[in-house]
Amino acid sequence: MVNTRQTATEAQTEVGNYFVANYPPFSVWTQETVKRDAVPALGQHPTGGPLGLYLHIPFCRKRCHFCYYRVYTDKNASEVAEYLDVLAQEWELYATQTAVTGRPLRFVYFGGGTPSFLSVRQLHGLVKRLSQVAPWTDAEEITFECEPGTLTEKKLAAIREMGVTRLSLGIEHFDDQILELNGRAHRSTEVFRSYNFAQSLDFPQVNIDLIAGMLGDTDKKWRAAVARTIALSPDSVTIYQMELPFNTTISADLLEGTNIFSNSVVGWPTKRRWVQEAFEALELAGYTVSSAYTAVKHPETTQFVYRDQLWGGADLVGLGVASFGHLNGVHVQNLDTWGSYAGTVRNGELPLSRAYQPTKEERLIRELVLQIKLGKISPAYFEVKYGVDVLGRFAAALASLREDGYLEAANTSHIKLTRDGLLRIDSLLPRFFLPKHTNLRYT
Repeated sequence: MVNTRQTATEAQTEVGNYFVANYPPFSVWTQETVKRDAVPALGQHPTGGPLGLYLHIPFCRKRCHFCYYRVYTDKNASEVAEYLDVLAQEWELYATQTAVTGRPLRFVYFGGGTPSFLSVRQLHGLVKRLSQVAPWTDAEEITFECEPGTLTEKKLAAIREMGVTRLSLGIEHFDDQILELNGRAHRSTEVFRSYNFAQSLDFPQVNIDLIAGMLGDTDKKWRAAVARTIALSPDSVTIYQMELPFNTTISADLLEGTNIFSNSVVGWPTKRRWVQEAFEALELAGYTVSSAYTAVKHPETTQFVYRDQLWGGADLVGLGVASFGHLNGVHVQNLDTWGSYAGTVRNGELPLSRAYQPTKEERLIRELVLQIKLGKISPAYFEVKYGVDVLGRFAAALASLREDGYLEAANTSHIKLTRDGLLRIDSLLPRFFLPKHTNLRYT
């Protein structure tokens, strides 16, 4: 439930969603809205703004115990090839929609699952077919997520040749015992090998992902992981605090009381402290904290185009099983099972399962709660775009943040959180929600 996971002050990490990825909550999206709102929106000319492409590559060597995405670890080469063919067919279907036809792609994101699970041949074939529909040579950013153990020098070279500008390495931790306990497929030796390969190919931006609070972590091991990250000197570091959505292996263990895992996830105060320690160490090393989750080495040049444009209301075509998208003001999600997704695309139909068309006020709240994760927002932005004085509209929420010590400033120039507020931002965002959305299950 949103209200329990996102306003809680308890120390323990309980089962439920914490991270706010969108607004309103996904649980209000419906199948009925697909026909009523999504289909007509696809048939209309674009209302303006950039267009991006997200590709869900749902294959992994192993399923991590904390993973809540739609992924598959049991597919053979022919099934992977079939999926990629369907993915390309789906993009070809979208290219015929008025909302998409002829629009340039400003950003592309290969997410997963594990995009680097694909072979060099599969990558070349997929990119060739997708780019025949709409080239991305002028895209501002192309992001590619990787699992270190799937990378070879040849594969990284192929990824670089695709035009990838931002390589994101899902390292999560450097301690082999922690990686094993949490179900990660890679080990530390693969991390260093793949990182060195990536550096030799001169990617414009290399990002390292870490997770604070994995099973078995300790103060000593976490600090060692942060130190190793700094020693590698990536362009950016993304740090998430471990949460336990309902459909993870760890969550099932906790809910069913099967005691498969001897370690429990540490509480939120510990995770916040670890992230704070990491941010402090990164700042001492010359990095700048640029959001609740990221630190960058060169803030004047390092960009997160995918994040920033989505948080500003950009259109997004989401390809693949269970993928999310947003076109002409309507949010959509694809069918979330392999058979239904593939079968629908094979029949020449877009595989939409549910949708939601937010009101103007809901769009305003969505952009505000997402952008405030940057730690600082401009009221003038919302005044110009929505004609709303957010200082007045959200006076009660801002007052509560100030009273609790999470707000540093709120004036016509900017709204800025304290570091403590930034570290717990997802638990604070429901203060800005409409009352009807504060007691709903998020997903």
